[in-house]
Amino acid sequence: MSKQPILTTNRLILRPFDFDDCEQVALLAGEKVISDMTANIPHPYELPMAKVWIATHAPLFQEHRGVSYAITLRSSGELLGAVSLPRIEKGYGTLGYWLGVPYWGNGYAFEASKALIEFAQSHFALSGIRVMHLVENQRSKSVIQKLNVTYVANKILGMQGAEREVCVYQKTFK
Repeated sequence: MSKQPILTTNRLILRPFDFDDCEQVALLAGEKVISDMTANIPHPYELPMAKVWIATHAPLFQEHRGVSYAITLRSSGELLGAVSLPRIEKGYGTLGYWLGVPYWGNGYAFEASKALIEFAQSHFALSGIRVMHLVENQRSKSVIQKLNVTYVANKILGMQGAEREVCVYQKTFK
């Protein structure tokens, strides 16, 4: 059974979440704007939800079905958000990420996503990645473009009790 490794970048440490993170996750993910811009974070987002979510991470990694990382500042250890491949199927990982509102606009989502993709390519032997964002989420669109993931199409998905339009992207690795 392999242990999920810690990943480092210039400014960040990506580490497995632990239950000590629950309060900060609930606080950051609990902002309504986070729910509005993501497919699967409800509002309100409460402490028990963070505990349940974190409890899924180790089995997901052990079974090679996905991986989730806490995005933390290298300088202080402060928890900023999450980056993950919550689903790995048929050689493709589906990329997801969120950052607490105070950390938007600093390039952290791109830096964390790039590090996760590089790690996952070798560890999970990925053929490629998929990622999507809500049409109105221009910040996420910018991250995806910087990652050089190709736009495929828009589609309508049911999420959080509503029909929402998303932009779908895919990148196949050589």
